[in-house]
Amino acid sequence: MEMTSLNISLPKVMKDYVESRVQEGGFSTPSEYMRALVREDQKRKAEEKLEALLLEGIQSGPATPMTPQDWKEIRAEVLRRVQRGEPGSLPGDEG
Repeated sequence: MEMTSLNISLPKVMKDYVESRVQEGGFSTPSEYMRALVREDQKRKAEEKLEALLLEGIQSGPATPMTPQDWKEIRAEVLRRVQRGEPGSLPGDEG
């Protein structure tokens, strides 16, 4: 993974807090601490999105069984997306 730099300004009290979290252990540098915070925020946002999608599904009406035709159409759509190289068309390729 390529690393890039991002300079941020913090009030002294926040800078002191970050440094104290690093000294308490678990993080070797302030950058590592900030990366952990960003990862946690990304995870939270993904969980919020999943929850919204689940609620949308629940509220969309009664469930119906999947038919062989449904699966055929899903496979065809995935194949079209893969062939176009669309992000998110393969597991782990969220783009």
